[in-house]
Amino acid sequence: MKENNKALEKIISISGKPGLFKLVSQLKNGFIIEDVISKKKVSIGNSSQVSLLDNIAMFTFDKEVNLYEVFENVGKMSNYEATISHKSTDAELRSFMEKALPDYDTERVYVSDMKKLAQWYNTLQSAGYISEKAFADRAAALENPDENASPNLDMAKQEKVQNKTANTKAKASTGAKSNTKSTLSKKG
Repeated sequence: MKENNKALEKIISISGKPGLFKLVSQLKNGFIIEDVISKKKVSIGNSSQVSLLDNIAMFTFDKEVNLYEVFENVGKMSNYEATISHKSTDAELRSFMEKALPDYDTERVYVSDMKKLAQWYNTLQSAGYISEKAFADRAAALENPDENASPNLDMAKQEKVQNKTANTKAKASTGAKSNTKSTLSKKG
């Protein structure tokens, strides 16, 4: 874990592909992505159903909470170590969710969403993306966006990549059919 301030903003989920990926660069007809665990780089086309984790939120009774805020809650709760397995029982996952996001909407957040949350958190944690420093850096970047621009991509290019990714046939839930309700909603 040599790099604690990895950019969580560039992490994506791709429908039909297991795991999480980092956006490396944009091509004319797609993107170059890197698996966050294996570091294997591949290219994907614009037709891929991509979801930026930065655009996903979870429902509470009164608002939508950005997924990274939920990750931060889970991190604080587990001392930034691995948390419950996504293969845990439904009761264990509900208990986990009540601690991670106490006012989550029990009608719209399904056990499948809790499993995805736990799996994504553990994947990011094992890849070195989850740490107290990473969340502090993210908070500082949100407060002072001009001072904390990514050295690899300037803000305009980051925005272009995010807009392009958001405009691809994005779904908030990687395995959901288009008529299925998803409790992980896209922000924006």
